[in-house]
Amino acid sequence: MGGRPGVFLGAGFVTVRATSRGAQRTSLEGTRAEVLICGASFAGLAVARELAESGASVLVIDRYEIGERQTSACACPTLWLEALGLGQSIQQELPYMSFTTPSGSVRYRLPWSWSSFDYRELCQLLWSQCSDARFETATVEALGARGADGAIEVITDRGSISAPLVVDALGWRRVLSSPHYQPPKAPLSRGLEVHPEHDGSGDALDIWIERSLVRRGYGWRVPAGGEARIGVGSYAPTTHVKEPTVALAERLGSDAIGYQGNWFPHRLRSGTESGVFFVGDSAGHCFPLSGEGIRTAFYFGIACGRELSAVLEGRSDRASALAAYERFNKAHKRPFAIALALQRLIPAMPPRLLTAVLTLIGKQRIVDYAFGWYLNQAAPQFADQLAPSTGAAVGDGLALAGASR
Repeated sequence: MGGRPGVFLGAGFVTVRATSRGAQRTSLEGTRAEVLICGASFAGLAVARELAESGASVLVIDRYEIGERQTSACACPTLWLEALGLGQSIQQELPYMSFTTPSGSVRYRLPWSWSSFDYRELCQLLWSQCSDARFETATVEALGARGADGAIEVITDRGSISAPLVVDALGWRRVLSSPHYQPPKAPLSRGLEVHPEHDGSGDALDIWIERSLVRRGYGWRVPAGGEARIGVGSYAPTTHVKEPTVALAERLGSDAIGYQGNWFPHRLRSGTESGVFFVGDSAGHCFPLSGEGIRTAFYFGIACGRELSAVLEGRSDRASALAAYERFNKAHKRPFAIALALQRLIPAMPPRLLTAVLTLIGKQRIVDYAFGWYLNQAAPQFADQLAPSTGAAVGDGLALAGASR
C-alpha cells in the first residue's frame, strides 16, 4: 500500500475469506480497512464506485448479498441511470406522469423520463464498477470504541471491524448514530406495494392523491416490463397502508401479490456524526412529497466518495472531509424544506382546488420549469462534475462537494 499521507495503515489488513451463511460464517473480528462502507444498496455502492480508482482497501458490508433484497419501487430519472452506466438494468422508460384526484386526472409530458429498473441487476452493475472493493455479509449492530490510532470500530454479528473512514448507508434506522430512528415517532413515511404481472404497456408513472385511499399520502403504479409496481405511501407513520394498497390493485384489475414494504424518511438529517459519514436514507436523503430516494442516494453517495478520495490521496484529512461533506449536505436544506412544506400542504387541499392547480401546472412551459427545477436539485451531470477545492458552492440548483474531484 505505501505510506500515502492521510491513509490509515494500522496493523495490516485481514485476508478476505469466503463467506457462508448461518453458523458456518467465519469471524471478521479484528478486520481493518481504510474505508468501511456499511450498506450495499444505492448509496453505499455509489460511495464504493467513487473510490474504485483510489487503490485503497475498501470493505463493504451488508446484511444481505448485493442485490438480494429490493426495498423500493425502483424507478429513477433515466438520465441518472445513463450517467452511471446502468442502462442495462432498465425495464421500461416512462416519459409521462399522470395525477388522479377525486375530481379528475391530468397527464404531463416530462422534460426528462423516469425508468423502472431491475434492482438486482442495477446493484450488480454498480458493484462491477467498484474495482477491488471487498464485500462481506454482516449485520451491523452498533458503533464501537475509537481506537488509539483514530480508527473507528463498528460492531457486527461477525465481530468488530475497524477503519478510519466509516460510512453509514444502512437506511432509515441510522444504525451508527445515537439514538436510532424509531417509528412511529420519527419523521418517517411508510410504503407498501405489490408486484402483479403486467403486459408491458404504459408510458407513465401514475399517481393517485385521494383521501379515501390514504388521508396523507399517495398511491402509485410503475410499469416495469413484465410486472407492475402498485403501492401506497403514507406521510403519517401511524397509518397502515395494506388495505389501501390492496384496494388500489383491485381498482386497476391486478392481483395483490408480491408484497414489499419499507419505511422512508421525509426530513433531511445531519450528514456526519461521531466521525461517521451518513448517506442515503440514513441522512434523510429522500425527497419529501415524492418519496424519491434513489437518485439522491447516488448523488450524495458520489459527494461522500469524493471527500473520502481526497483523504486517501492526501489532499485532505478526516476532519476536513467531514466538515466539507456536512456543508454539502446543509447546502440542500432549502429544496428539502420546500418539498416538506408541499408534503404538508397538498393533502390538506380540497380535491377540486388540487385538480385545478394540477391542471394549471400542466401547461408545458410550467411542467418543464417545475420538473427541471426538481431534477436539478440532484442533477445527473453531478456524476461527472469536477468541483473546486474551495468549499461547497451552489449554483443553478446544483451543489458541489468541497474537496471532491
